[in-house]
Amino acid sequence: MDSKRDSGIAYLVLGIYSVLISWYFNHSIILAILCYLCWPVYLVFEILTGHLAHGMWKSIPLSYFK
Repeated sequence: MDSKRDSGIAYLVLGIYSVLISWYFNHSIILAILCYLCWPVYLVFEILTGHLAHGMWKSIPLSYFK
């Protein structure tokens, strides 16, 4: 039962991470909601297009806390 809970938490955290990335690039609530619903596809797309290269994967979430 603990592994299901851990995977649920990871799913939620990665979904929120994809919303943060989407908002950083698009500033659209509709796209943020869509990215949360299909975050695995969106994160793979962002990785393949290079938007998360050169340390952007960690500077984007940090930009919300400055």
